[in-house]
Parts: sequence; C-alpha cells; structure tokens
Amino acid sequence: MSAALFLRAEAKDDLHEAFVWYQKRRIGLGFEFLRTVRVVLAAIERSPETFAVALDDVRKAPLPRFPYVAYFVVLPAGISVIAVIHEKRHPRRWQARR
Repeated sequence: MSAALFLRAEAKDDLHEAFVWYQKRRIGLGFEFLRTVRVVLAAIERSPETFAVALDDVRKAPLPRFPYVAYFVVLPAGISVIAVIHEKRHPRRWQARR
C-alpha cells in the first residue's frame, strides 16, 4: 500500500508560479507542465524509495521534459512534497523548507 502524498503550501506556490510562467510562454504549456507533475507525484507515491537522496532524508524526483525537480520527505504520516522548483535554483530555496 502506498503512503499518502501531500503538498506543502510552499510547493503549491511553486507549482502555481511555474504554471503561470509556462502559460505566458505558450498557451497550454502550463497544463502540460501540471500533467507531468501529476505523473511524477504518482510515481513518488507508489515507490518513494526509488528516487535518489538529495540531502539527508530529502529525496528528489526530476520532471521529464521540464527543468524542475520535486523534493520530498517520507514521514510516518505520509510523503511530504516540500518543493517543486527549477533545477537551477539555489539549493537553499528548498533546504530551508525541511
């Protein structure tokens, strides 16, 4: 049985920011980004241990086609997605959320 996955408020804000940015670049691209995120989040929920460790207990799941990474922590209560940010962003952006 897979653990419940939840997005922190900061991760939701990350997704909204990226969605708006991609939609401004090309109508519909933001929705393609969100579809890709949903696929990656489902994979995390199914088997979080298959993703590489980024730092200590934080794991990372890169998004195909988009230069974004989902950072998450496996907790007893479920899987907490702490950030979904551009891979070029400074690591402190997601590390401060741990």
